[in-house]
Amino acid sequence: MRRASTSKPARTPTRRPGGRSRRRTSSWLTEQRVIGTSAVIVALVVWELVALARVKPALILPGPIDVLRAFRDLFSTSAIWTDLWVSAEELLIGLLIATLVGLPVGLLIGWYKRVAYALNPFVNFLYATPRIALTPLLIIWLGIGSSSKIAIVFLMALFPILINTAQGMQSLDQGSVRVARCFGASDLQLFRTVALPGTVPFVASGLRLAVGQALIGVFVAELSGATHGVGLMMSTAGQQFQTSKVFAGLFIFAFAGVTLTAVLRRVEQHFAAWRLGS
Repeated sequence: MRRASTSKPARTPTRRPGGRSRRRTSSWLTEQRVIGTSAVIVALVVWELVALARVKPALILPGPIDVLRAFRDLFSTSAIWTDLWVSAEELLIGLLIATLVGLPVGLLIGWYKRVAYALNPFVNFLYATPRIALTPLLIIWLGIGSSSKIAIVFLMALFPILINTAQGMQSLDQGSVRVARCFGASDLQLFRTVALPGTVPFVASGLRLAVGQALIGVFVAELSGATHGVGLMMSTAGQQFQTSKVFAGLFIFAFAGVTLTAVLRRVEQHFAAWRLGS
């Protein structure tokens, strides 16, 4: 007689209520976020304690609570929204134009040696020149309106994008290029399937550097002949010894930089997946 099997049927795993939310919470609470958030909280507490101890007068060193009051006063009026709109317009348009110019020019410089030979003297000259020093000329040429401010932001953001893109093209794996040519890939196919994916990390790095340079450009541009803008607001507050208001404007610039950097990291992750899958 055949012996009956005594093996027990496999149990189906039971899903505990709330398991998915716990997984989401544990995935969100990474070590990096916990340590980073804790460090920021400790820094704010120490800053507030130093301000309360009045190691320096509140006129010189306001505390975080003073800065929050300055934010409340700023956003209780309509003028701050005009300043934010003007600064955001200058920043985004200047960054967009710098990207539209810097990416193709950087790709051409990195891909074609003769183009690099022709453009490198101009790129090196302009990159070595302090572009902030061109502000008076740009105001003379373009006026004191938004055009000169956008031009300053464009010049500040252009070269990190252009140089990093060219460096990425010149750092391509030549073995992959030779293999693609052996399989009969045309220049367009080679450019699309090997060159562009290989430059993704360099382009992303250049864009992140360009954000910081563009924010510097916005601030400096609004110090010269501007009628609105966060930089002008900070300058006016500094002349009136409203230090907490200056700190509020500084945090506005910092928040803008952090937000744009986070967006660019998302874009970089998307294209990095495309690069790995290509």
